[in-house]
Order: sequence, then structure tokens, then C-alpha cells
Amino acid sequence: MRILASVLAFGVTAMAAAPPVIKKAAEFTISEPSGKQHLLSSFKGNVVVLTFIYTTCPHCQDESRMLTKLYREMGPRGLQVLGVAFNDNAGILVPGFVEQFGIPYPIGASAREPVLNYLGIPDTVMGPRWVVPQVVVIDRKGNIRAQSPLEGDPNLQQEAYMRNLIETLLREPGPATSSNAKKPSSH
Repeated sequence: MRILASVLAFGVTAMAAAPPVIKKAAEFTISEPSGKQHLLSSFKGNVVVLTFIYTTCPHCQDESRMLTKLYREMGPRGLQVLGVAFNDNAGILVPGFVEQFGIPYPIGASAREPVLNYLGIPDTVMGPRWVVPQVVVIDRKGNIRAQSPLEGDPNLQQEAYMRNLIETLLREPGPATSSNAKKPSSH
């Protein structure tokens, strides 16, 4: 029994210590209500935090405030924050949201289907249940290093956790052609 407990404890520890699977970030177009468009790939060389939000969601509003603070502090060092609102009437609501919360980074609007496809969430009538904000953190090489699960991730909504994650990624080298990296965009 003691041996089984030791083996199980080792297995759980080994699983917890396993690094996350790193995958390439797919292309996505962020379309601002002004008509300005940003390709996600154009920010390669920067650490990108891509948030998918509802403008009417209090958790999304809190996330946007926190990311605004981090963006102002870390943007000059290579952090780029991007937002995509996909609730009903997002295209109409985004300008007011940006103004109300003083958001300095680009926020676009999208239909629901492209967002769910990007996140790998099936759009079915009966499920699955998912929450907003959905957060994707992409390293300088264009790899997803953290992504909210369907039910969300409280860590990706905490300033201290995000600050540590972003600082870690900012210290990593960028792609070999990082001289072509787009500078953080201000809104």
C-alpha cells in the first residue's frame, strides 16, 4: 500500500511538473470598428496577450483594466495586448468600451464563429459551457504559451500571475528575424 501511494504521488508530481504543450498560434485578424485591421502574425517578436471578451462582462472589464496597467508598464519592452469583443453588437459597443475604460491597445470586434474556431471551442447548442474572458498568451516566436480552458483560468485574470508570466516571456529571445518585429501598437 505504501509503495502504491508513493508511485501515485510520484505520478501526480510528474504530471504537475510536465511543461505545457507549446503550439503555434493560428492567424487571426483583429478588426477595429474604425476599419483598421491587425494580423496577429504581424506582432511576432512581441509577447502578445490576446483576450476574447464581452464588453458587458464585469470579469472582462476587470481583465481589460489589469491588462491596460501591464501594457503601459511593459509595452515599451515588447508586450502587445490585443482585444477582440464578440458579444452581440460588439462593433457598436467597442468604441464606448475603449473610451470608458481608457484602453490604449487595439480592441476589435468579431462574429462569434471565428472566435470559437480560433479557440477550438465547438459551437453546439447543448454544450460545452465556456466563459469569458478567454485569454491566449503568445511568446515572441509566435507560440501559444498559455490559454484559458473552456471554464476560464483565474490565474490568467490575476495581475501578479500575468506579470510573472509576461516578464518570463519578455526575457526569452525572439525569433531569428526579430528586427522585423512590430513595435507595440498604441490605440
